[in-house]
Amino acid sequence: MREDASAPLIRTDNLWKTYVMGSEEIHALNSVSFEIRKGEYVAIMGPSGSGKSTLMNLIGCLDTPTQGDYYLNGKLVSEMHDDELAQIRNQEIGFVFQTFNLLARATALHNVELPLIYAGASAAKRRKQALVALERVELSDRVEHKPNELSGGQRQRVAVARALVNSPSIILADEPTGNLDSRTGLEIMGLFQKLHDSGNTIVLVTHEADIARFAQRIINLRDGQIESDTHLAPEERSSPTEMVVG
Repeated sequence: MREDASAPLIRTDNLWKTYVMGSEEIHALNSVSFEIRKGEYVAIMGPSGSGKSTLMNLIGCLDTPTQGDYYLNGKLVSEMHDDELAQIRNQEIGFVFQTFNLLARATALHNVELPLIYAGASAAKRRKQALVALERVELSDRVEHKPNELSGGQRQRVAVARALVNSPSIILADEPTGNLDSRTGLEIMGLFQKLHDSGNTIVLVTHEADIARFAQRIINLRDGQIESDTHLAPEERSSPTEMVVG
């Protein structure tokens, strides 16, 4: 059967996430529906309490919705059990976090190899793929360095390489410039732009409008609902070469 190239990579249908606190129900997400196509670069924005972190956890298969359906790459992941979700996270999603989440005593190479270790890949395959991923983020000369021997920007590049190593369906980046100075943050956003230009699908979660404008499309959340879903024209998008760095 021929694959439908027009099918969305991500599809959410009437997603709800409700937390019960005593006698009160808190609707962190309220009937959220959208689609993301392969190769898109999408930013999810919103103020504190808007539901963007909750939505990121659902997209990343770190949590399951109270109600509604979530399809990732044609699979209905909203009804999967924990073991199945762990496998999906390892195979389909590359995570980049604000705090880098690197093993302090491990080299850059070993940190990048981690998803492949969990996937059961051989030592030779792990090393080969990790070296390729580090080369993609321009860190071939830092493979044996540990996190405390790297700058903040280099640590985030290691984290991006780790996200890439399994050739995931999507790169999910949560405030990836939050712990970086403005100049280094722009370098990381430039790296994301290169990855998108080479065909990677990127979902970026941020509260910063300038960072969100690196994406092609911005989904704004407020009070657990989609307030707006905007496609940006090329001239409306941020560029690392155009932004003034303080």
